[in-house]
Amino acid sequence: MKKIYPAILLAAFLLLSISSSKSLTGVLSNGEQPQLAVDAKGVIRVVFGRQDQVFCATSVDKGFTFSEPVLVATIPGMHLGMSRGPQLASSDGISVITAMDKTGNIHWFRLYGNSGNWQPMGMVNDLGKSAPEGLMGLAADHKNNFYAVWLDTRTGGRNQIYFSSLTARAGKWSKNILAYQSPDGHTCECCKPNIAVKNGEVVIMFRNWLNGSRDLYITKSINGGKTFAAAEKMGRDTWKLNGCPMDGGSISIDNSNAIETTWQRKGMVYFAEPGKAEIFIANGRNPGIAGTGADPLISLQNNDTVKLVSVKNKNVITVGNGGYLKSARLPGDKIFCVWEDNKTIRFRNF
Repeated sequence: MKKIYPAILLAAFLLLSISSSKSLTGVLSNGEQPQLAVDAKGVIRVVFGRQDQVFCATSVDKGFTFSEPVLVATIPGMHLGMSRGPQLASSDGISVITAMDKTGNIHWFRLYGNSGNWQPMGMVNDLGKSAPEGLMGLAADHKNNFYAVWLDTRTGGRNQIYFSSLTARAGKWSKNILAYQSPDGHTCECCKPNIAVKNGEVVIMFRNWLNGSRDLYITKSINGGKTFAAAEKMGRDTWKLNGCPMDGGSISIDNSNAIETTWQRKGMVYFAEPGKAEIFIANGRNPGIAGTGADPLISLQNNDTVKLVSVKNKNVITVGNGGYLKSARLPGDKIFCVWEDNKTIRFRNF
């Protein structure tokens, strides 16, 4: 029996591994530009676009299985591709999707609980056609309040950083405010701004255009977005560039209220905290923060491969082929990933 046991154990292990790998990897749908959010109950939602349509799929079992994607809306001339596409944020009992059309309007939709009934709610920008670039970020706190940042041309006809918020009981977004205006005329026109919120603090990250450089900056608000402080450059080096990287990076606030950012410069991905030197992670682009804390995980794209890389140990997990990887850390230290591969939305759970 002692000689047979290891063989039986190995066979059982291999069978379990094969079974687990099948249950953890899958195709969600045809589509492009996925975004994901995890609500307070651990429900995962993935939003994506398909031509002029917005879809959302839901998982209640930590990303092992998903519902059939629900058609949220059809938006003629919807922006889709190159970080342009529907955005999603979830809070305690409410989820919000935004989507931008090419005339410059930001449409938004609201979901209560798990009803699956997305309600059209109107526009986020209070001046029509002010956001033609189609680039924005969306975030939520744990009290059903939502926060949006986007590139807006209403000031001087060139792209600046605009902000608005939505309280739990409101039916419309707050008066749009100018969060940052570049003294050189405009911010970077083709990079997605990003936003993070925690305990009343709102932090916006965007790629600036100052003195010919395309560097990442953050601006902070400690009063829920009523006012924003002077912008602060991230990292010590600079990127002189007469063009647009089309890559806005990602920002997060960890459990100790530390601000963490990731972004690329010259085809190299970095991790940086305010006031500190940037840390090289790997070659690549389109980075995101998959998990925060003592050793954050960075998601990135290197050629046609998407990966996860730990900040401290530089451990690498190859997720699959494709681009625009979005990841989230789930309870139990699990990682959920969703990405785009030749107009197919794929997902994987580690």
